[in-house]
Amino acid sequence: MAIGYGGHRSGRTEYGFRTSSCDFGEGFGVLTAHSRYPHATPAPRLVADRLLRQVGCDARSLGRDLSLGAVELFGNQIPAFAAAAVGPRGLRFVLNVATALLVLSLPYSVAGGLGAKSAPEPAPVAASLTSVSDDAGARVSTAARGLVAGSRSIVTVAAQDVRPVVEYKVAKSDTVATIAKAQDVALEDLAYANGITEEGAALGVGQTLLIPPGRGALYFVKDGDTIASVAQKFRVEPAVIMNYNRLYFEPEHFATDQLVFVPGAEVPALKRNEFSQISIPAPAQLPARTGRLALPVNGVFTQYFWWGHTGVDLAAPYGTAIMASDDGVVVATGWVAVGGLRVCVQHSEGLQTCYYHTSSVYVSAGQSVVRGQPIAAIGMTGVTTGPHVHWELKVNGVAVNPLAY
Repeated sequence: MAIGYGGHRSGRTEYGFRTSSCDFGEGFGVLTAHSRYPHATPAPRLVADRLLRQVGCDARSLGRDLSLGAVELFGNQIPAFAAAAVGPRGLRFVLNVATALLVLSLPYSVAGGLGAKSAPEPAPVAASLTSVSDDAGARVSTAARGLVAGSRSIVTVAAQDVRPVVEYKVAKSDTVATIAKAQDVALEDLAYANGITEEGAALGVGQTLLIPPGRGALYFVKDGDTIASVAQKFRVEPAVIMNYNRLYFEPEHFATDQLVFVPGAEVPALKRNEFSQISIPAPAQLPARTGRLALPVNGVFTQYFWWGHTGVDLAAPYGTAIMASDDGVVVATGWVAVGGLRVCVQHSEGLQTCYYHTSSVYVSAGQSVVRGQPIAAIGMTGVTTGPHVHWELKVNGVAVNPLAY
């Protein structure tokens, strides 16, 4: 049969539009029904549309085939091969590797998806400074949909472990010992910081004293000093000076005439006043005993009385007040060999208590004291390995165990 231009049936068979897996026949008939061309020859636009649809159909088919192939390969073939090759352990290894690769790929997939979207322009950093705190300076807060900022203070503040150096104006009747006690600093440290070498040095009213911020030495850097030489002078590690004075970040603080603090420094001993003794008062001049002797300080027993040790040692923090064990009269104060700075109190019934290694004495010879009254402070004068008081009792001049009375 001859093929004519009006034979749509023959035209559809000739072009073979049903050869692929996608059926475009009806769609083509609908499209050609509205064509300006009355014959079976397709228009270019229709051919292009058909080719695009065909390519899309083929791509989807290829994707399905690849997906099925991947599932078959990773789900069946590779595990089966691994199981056959190395057994269950190999199978577990392959599955673990596949899981790890999947987990590692997730962030990149998410980042790629987010990157495809248009992100809002971040707010400037200056817009994030929204509040000022009186106690901690300006703080950064996060603006809506802006930059993520921390809440730490943007100003520099002093660390809590670094105390300031205080200036003290000497008042009337002040002494080095009373100032040290009132400011809770070691007598030797206070004296060294202000160039005082004797305990009885005269102080002028209105004179300014530097109060050390802790146990150690205030030191003005001299020309030619190094951190190592200063550390050796005070018998500390150089890192102690570096850390406390922030010299790692601010080395300019260690310059000539700059004031630095050396924590734990060993300072020269202060020359003590030689106080005179008084004769032991008559029994009628002494107050009656109030009971058993009280411990001079609430400390730790480090050594008890024995034939080679004539008293009891009680350790306590440096500067802790030492109390009188009972009512009595002070009969001696001052410096002695080995025992350092000490104070002795005469009680009734022939008892006399003495307190050694003190850092300062608050009473004088001939003064009456009562039980529990502060008479001295814990120190390290004389021969000692740490801050403590050597508490000694003599009965009619013979050393005995004070815990027995």
